[in-house]
Amino acid sequence: MSKVLIGGGTGLIGMRLSQVLKQKGYEVIHLSRKRDLTATFPRYAWDVTTGEFDEEAFHGVDYVINLAGAGIADKRWTASRKQLIIESRVKSMQLFHEAFKITGKLPKAFIAASATGLYGNRDEEWLTENSAPGTGFLSESTQAWEKSITEMKSLNTRLVTIRIGIVLSLKGGAFPQLRMPQKFGIGAYFSNGRQYYPWIHIDDICAIFVKSIEDDRMKGIFNGVAPNPATNIEVTKAIAKAKNRKVLMMPVPSFLLRIGLGEMADVILTSARVSSQKLLDQGFEFKFPNLTTALEALLSRDV
Repeated sequence: MSKVLIGGGTGLIGMRLSQVLKQKGYEVIHLSRKRDLTATFPRYAWDVTTGEFDEEAFHGVDYVINLAGAGIADKRWTASRKQLIIESRVKSMQLFHEAFKITGKLPKAFIAASATGLYGNRDEEWLTENSAPGTGFLSESTQAWEKSITEMKSLNTRLVTIRIGIVLSLKGGAFPQLRMPQKFGIGAYFSNGRQYYPWIHIDDICAIFVKSIEDDRMKGIFNGVAPNPATNIEVTKAIAKAKNRKVLMMPVPSFLLRIGLGEMADVILTSARVSSQKLLDQGFEFKFPNLTTALEALLSRDV
């Protein structure tokens, strides 16, 4: 039985991924702020601020996955919040790097989360793993994140980076906020609604991480998005269709979003038409390649 250590394992992706790995026969443990070995997935303590960690967590570990980082859209982007977003990501990577050196224990592969925010606002341009970074805080913070990931190369272990898009899940992330107005009969879309969203079903992003463990050919950077990115207005219409609900389509002007959210409005106004062709070429098979089927599967459980 292979053992997987996950940083940020109690988050949206981390918990679902832990369940999937357990079902496949893996032993899964987490790094968390508090030690709790009685949890469903035993938790070992770490503190990315101080750099402290429980060395026991690294004993017998075959694979390491890092999903740690403060939520991008959880709070308004004040100067201190921006600093926390960057440092929570960079320092978690630095802690892993130091832990491997101190314990002398290297995993067979280190798999790190990143984000499609790196590309910035690119309108209708198709974006691949080789596309240049964009501008703005989303891109700048992700560039700092990936720079810290790249430093893991010096440890000579297989390194995989997954740039994650908007994860479709009822349990958290951006999706519940995107669909909330429809509960009141309003099909709200933002600005002109033409911005592309690089979406992915929660089960598919977990499957990508599993493939990163099991496929030794996977190295480098991969876009963790579905093959068919959709515009904001297409997402809004698809949600209504999946629930067989009539809604009044209504634009929300970008200036109102800027007033309410400040710079954080970039999260929903940014357009990134991100390609998953590299994953397809690697042999990955999406369970939910199309938005309609992904939403129908998701919302059929939401009564």
